Amino acid sequence: MKKQVLNIFTVLALGLAVVGCKKGTEANTTEAETVITSEISAVKYAANTSESTIEWKGFKPTGSHNGTINLDSGTFSVADGALQSGTFIIDMNSIAATDLEGDQKANLEAHLKGTVEGQEGDFFNVSKFPNAAFEITGTTVENGKTMVSGNLALKGNKNNITFPATITNTGDVMTIVSDAFTIDRTKWSINYGSKSIFDNLGDKFINDEMELKISITAKKS
Repeated sequence: MKKQVLNIFTVLALGLAVVGCKKGTEANTTEAETVITSEISAVKYAANTSESTIEWKGFKPTGSHNGTINLDSGTFSVADGALQSGTFIIDMNSIAATDLEGDQKANLEAHLKGTVEGQEGDFFNVSKFPNAAFEITGTTVENGKTMVSGNLALKGNKNNITFPATITNTGDVMTIVSDAFTIDRTKWSINYGSKSIFDNLGDKFINDEMELKISITAKKS
């Protein structure tokens, strides 16, 4: 039974396999950078957390899973019609696997959250790190897309990532929708099942890449 449960858990791990799957754009990842300070005249927006989410996808050669993570809060500043700065907080306790049901769903989510004794450090250890955060450090426009750069703080580690997003303003509402993009989870010490960290995993490895898609709705405050 223990081996069967372990096999179920290792399928997820928020890794993205390269076999038969179309990957999102790999986010450029560097050391954390200085966060932008918004102008006094900038227009402020607050995230509508009930209409905002982060989708994740995880794969390995023998299967795949997907799910969501909710936002806890978020604030953004817009100057001259363009996103200038902002921060959003991610509720790590909200991690959900949306393609499973019943005990499989509950067990998988518990392992990811680290609420099972002895498995606290395998993935996100939400009792110690209940929140993650993203702080915008810069934006540029390339081929009609806004390239958003920011510090992603996750599990006590912080790195700067850059990903493409479509940003729209309609009346008092702003939406920020990223393209699907991937990050290397081991840069945030999420090492469980990583072939680049551990030897002799055979075909039981989990790919280091995890795919994310961010969708945020914010209202002028």
